[in-house]
Amino acid sequence: MHPQPSPKSTLLTITLKSFFGFEAILAEELNELGYPEVELLNRAVQLKGTWADVYKLNLYCRCAISVLVEIDKFYIQSEEDLYKRALRIKWHELFDVQKTFAIKGAIFSPIFSNTHYPFLLVKDAIVDVFKDKINERPNIDVKKPSVLLDLYIKDKEVTLSVNTSGIPLFQRGYRTAVGPAPLNEVVAACLIRMSGWDRKQTFVDPFCGSGTLLVEAALLASGIPSNIERQHYAFKNLKNYDANCWEEIYQNAPRIVRELPCRIIGGDISDEMVLKARRNLRTFSFGRFVEVHSAPFDKLKIEPPVFILTNPPYDERLSTDIEELYGAFGTWLKHEMTGSKACVISGTVEGFHAIGLKASQKHRVFNGDIECEFRKYELFQGKKALN
Repeated sequence: MHPQPSPKSTLLTITLKSFFGFEAILAEELNELGYPEVELLNRAVQLKGTWADVYKLNLYCRCAISVLVEIDKFYIQSEEDLYKRALRIKWHELFDVQKTFAIKGAIFSPIFSNTHYPFLLVKDAIVDVFKDKINERPNIDVKKPSVLLDLYIKDKEVTLSVNTSGIPLFQRGYRTAVGPAPLNEVVAACLIRMSGWDRKQTFVDPFCGSGTLLVEAALLASGIPSNIERQHYAFKNLKNYDANCWEEIYQNAPRIVRELPCRIIGGDISDEMVLKARRNLRTFSFGRFVEVHSAPFDKLKIEPPVFILTNPPYDERLSTDIEELYGAFGTWLKHEMTGSKACVISGTVEGFHAIGLKASQKHRVFNGDIECEFRKYELFQGKKALN
């Protein structure tokens, strides 16, 4: 078996990888993109589609890390079985011998005492297929492979896939300037969707840093794909790449807007970060409509009710008095932002305690490798807001 059919025919098993806790959010986005039948997995969502769908999902999906296409799925009883089955796949029809490749994935199986060994077996099988069929062998490049393969083994079940994205989809291509503790772009997109923002109410990020939440909010509100600026997709390195199909999908994607359906406002106390945010926003046609101010949160000139979504400093690299900052932020929310909604992602429990407001919802999420909480607050008048 191999993913060789025409991009516009034959249903493939497509797996979209997600960060922990965002599987349902990714499924919701896929429903909105026109994929009603999806299956939730651990840190992934699966669906059926064509190669044209693979191209579309790489471009349009804001909440996925990567898009995998299943090559083969089978059961094994021994280490040798893995090599034998991988040897039956027509790898030389999947990619050209001049392309480099690498294999990544996860192994949860008692068959293998060494979890690195399955990758070596599949690598050997791929090389042996090329040597047998065309008398040449492809090279391995672990850092920047042209073709990235995914091996997943759970007990006796093996799934081999090709990663059609290559480098993760959070490398959007628009962020030229970053701060010391940036929010991952896919995490930002997931949080915006999880927050329940209606894409019409004024969106405010009072700790905007280099502007990731502002950019992702504007992309969502405008309908412009988050990956519109991204140039690299690994599916372009496969033998069955249909350039015409991709160009049609890419050229039909919206990229120019003359206005936004809402106000989007950011603020930061660092002039340097404000410049970086503006630089990142300038990449897009909506950049001039997003307001970014060099000011602390309590000096932003905004009239409630608004929708606040923010990632206040909590990283040890950002030497901040957490309790003082979060305490002042909580007081501002309670007294100045009455009637608004606020959503906060942070990696500090002390910070949340200092805010002093009762959250209506709490979610455990990750920003990269950092475990965080995402809390939602309804900012009522008077005592309702207090613990």
